[in-house]
Amino acid sequence: MSEKSRLNLGDSYKQYFQIAPALDEARIHDVFHIRHDVYARELGFEPVREDQRETDKYDYRSVHCLVRASDESARLAGCARVVMTDPQDRDAPLPFEVTCKGTLDRSVIDPAKLDRKRIGEVSRLAVMSDYRRRKGEQSSEATVSDDDFGDRKQPRFPYLPVSLYFATVVMAQRQGIETLFTLTEPRLAEHFGKLGVNIIPIGGAVEHRGQRVPSMLVVNEVGPSLRALVRPLWDVVVAQIDAAYTPV
Repeated sequence: MSEKSRLNLGDSYKQYFQIAPALDEARIHDVFHIRHDVYARELGFEPVREDQRETDKYDYRSVHCLVRASDESARLAGCARVVMTDPQDRDAPLPFEVTCKGTLDRSVIDPAKLDRKRIGEVSRLAVMSDYRRRKGEQSSEATVSDDDFGDRKQPRFPYLPVSLYFATVVMAQRQGIETLFTLTEPRLAEHFGKLGVNIIPIGGAVEHRGQRVPSMLVVNEVGPSLRALVRPLWDVVVAQIDAAYTPV
């Protein structure tokens, strides 16, 4: 990526990708297919299934987003979801509340005492191996690291994981969610801090497909706090997500 193209990450993103909420059965099928390809077939985190769909008990109360290549191939690239509390049982835990039951620092925030209709969790973020990081690293999860930003001689940007996180924030806003939780690699907060996103650790690390730290972000603070470099990407993600909700 040249320094010039780095100045407008939104235009660069649109050249390669299109992101949208998965609002119909076909797109939701594509989400489950990506998750199966990544979490079952490639990484071995979940069992391989005959129907090639990776699903779980939280999907019925989730909203999903899907990234495709923006060219005529429309190749599947990645997905993520926001899990919401159960409308029939608001006290039923979000996934991270189960995994981190003994490690949450409830002096920072106690999810059990929040308005349960206003909280959600980002999870099942997956990027197809063809798009994951650099050559030779396709067998690793989609993460954000120092190397993903390159250097002055060879600047880069982790478009897919960042756009997927942005999309989950936008979708959470549209669902009236005020606080988003996530269970991620320990340095995610530091890397997203470079973009102006304040991700706050809320407990100790747990072993969950590697070391993971429970964290939170305030949904309505994300857009206004972004640094100028990444604001065009945020604007593109917002526009593409909202376009799917707007009648033609």
